[in-house]
Amino acid sequence: MIFVTVEWATIASLATAAGTLVLGLATFAAVRSSNRSARIAEAALQEQRRPLLAPSRLEDPMQKIMFLEGNWVSAPGGRAAVEHIDGAAYLAISLRNVGSGIAVCQGWAVRPGPGSSRDFPSHAPLEDFRLQSRDLYVPAGDIGMWQGALRNPDDQGRADVVEAIETGQPVMAEILYSDQIGRQRTISRFGLVPAGDSWIASLNRHWYLDWEGPRPEDLALAAAEVVLHDQEVAAQRRAAAERVDGEADYGGSMGAAGATPDAQPADPTDP
Repeated sequence: MIFVTVEWATIASLATAAGTLVLGLATFAAVRSSNRSARIAEAALQEQRRPLLAPSRLEDPMQKIMFLEGNWVSAPGGRAAVEHIDGAAYLAISLRNVGSGIAVCQGWAVRPGPGSSRDFPSHAPLEDFRLQSRDLYVPAGDIGMWQGALRNPDDQGRADVVEAIETGQPVMAEILYSDQIGRQRTISRFGLVPAGDSWIASLNRHWYLDWEGPRPEDLALAAAEVVLHDQEVAAQRRAAAERVDGEADYGGSMGAAGATPDAQPADPTDP
């Protein structure tokens, strides 16, 4: 008869180790799940505080705002106020906050040009933004105004913007804003286009500074490149068609000029 000696201490140690391993795996899974839940809750809280500025609707009421010199400007819905008075440029935009949190304007940058992605693929450097000296809050789901003025005679940016205003060229304004606790910084680019006696405000781009936006920057630039390429191809195709039509018209006119008149019947009285 064979007797087997059982090392109960060894078995107990192995069982304890297996139990510890199972407990560790369960704890790791629970921690991962709780971290995921925390991230989801944080993202949901951020969405509840996230502002997002856009031009106001055309049917929104006219808004008025005053500058330091006592100069009042007004902008109807979907419009901007752009004025050049005594060397200073005054700009204001009628805005609507389409986000779910209060928007707090922090700074701004203004440059001449329509603000296309080809000419300006990214926003102005943060160090070029002018601080907003006046507290401008735009409530969630409501309208408000942004204002900025260029007054320094030695500022080349002021001279460029004034020239654009005088010649009726578009101007773009980039507004830096955050939520009500100073986080979730966003830059929105607005194009201000002259239209008769008023200026139309359009929205071009958004940039989220503290995290990736809804579209990565490379995808946004790639989409802009596709649109610009299609536009250039269409312009070349139209130019080629116009050139062909012009050559056809020129050939037809030359043929008409070189043709001989039809022969006239002889006069029977002519000897």
